Amino acid sequence: MATHLMRVAPAVTLTETQRQMLESWARARSLPTRQVERARIVLLAAAGWQNRQIAAELGISAQKVSRWRTRFLTHGLAGLEKDAPRPGRTPAISAETVARVIQMTTQQKPANATHWSTRKLAAVVGISEASVRRIWRAHGLKPHRLESFKLSQDPQFAEKLEAIVGLYLNPPEHALVLCCDE
Repeated sequence: MATHLMRVAPAVTLTETQRQMLESWARARSLPTRQVERARIVLLAAAGWQNRQIAAELGISAQKVSRWRTRFLTHGLAGLEKDAPRPGRTPAISAETVARVIQMTTQQKPANATHWSTRKLAAVVGISEASVRRIWRAHGLKPHRLESFKLSQDPQFAEKLEAIVGLYLNPPEHALVLCCDE
């Protein structure tokens, strides 16, 4: 006769403060639905329910219950408020290729022309014209505007440009980014 062992989920013990906070989240109408659901998961887990019972009660998967039980045990209440960061899609164009496009745009001129066109640069670098256009737009480059576009002689211009543009696109939290032109 084979015995079937059921896995037992780790026990959840709450402080009175945690219990009160989770109960208020579980009743809340203004919080995101997923945060309310996570609070209910942890409250049922603290009441001694197993993952499959909680999943059946809430109409969700046991894996989801397990994930949030573990996240609470690891990170506490803060672990229930936000989703874990995801890596996102890997860029189709490497950072080296982007740097090369910036370097060529800002520090070189094509033969028989005053500035690069997206088509010419794309052919030289080996990427699509649309990709060159996206890189230029992301870095604020407009080589066709001769009256305001100057080629820089600084060998670290691409890195400096990327650092400055990066500040505008993704400023540090609780910081103010100002631009002062000469």
